[in-house]
Amino acid sequence: MKKSLTPLGETEMEILHHVWKMKEATVADIQEEIMKTRKVAYTTVMTIMKNLADKGYLTYEKQGVTYVYSPARDESEVKHSLLHGLLNKVFKGSPSELVQTLVKYEHLTDEERDELKKLIDDMEQ
Repeated sequence: MKKSLTPLGETEMEILHHVWKMKEATVADIQEEIMKTRKVAYTTVMTIMKNLADKGYLTYEKQGVTYVYSPARDESEVKHSLLHGLLNKVFKGSPSELVQTLVKYEHLTDEERDELKKLIDDMEQ
């Protein structure tokens, strides 16, 4: 079995982004958001949201017959954790190698490049 580079799949991340943005959401809310760009079955969204709760990324409370989900972990904490895992697996723990790859291959705009320079300058002060 091929092991993923991150513990979360693409659709799991998509759902997390929607829940972070909405603060709390039902399965129907999330399905409606995803349906704006592609088709997805209600049961698929329900299963993934349950899995995200089982993994500790979402919490839920029952309101009548409906489950209302909310983030169990802060967006920045999850992003940092995922990036840290990727950094170790792909770049042997080297942040500079990650940034070099990003700058070299991602065709950054002048604005994005300036933003990165400013971040580094701010860190040095």
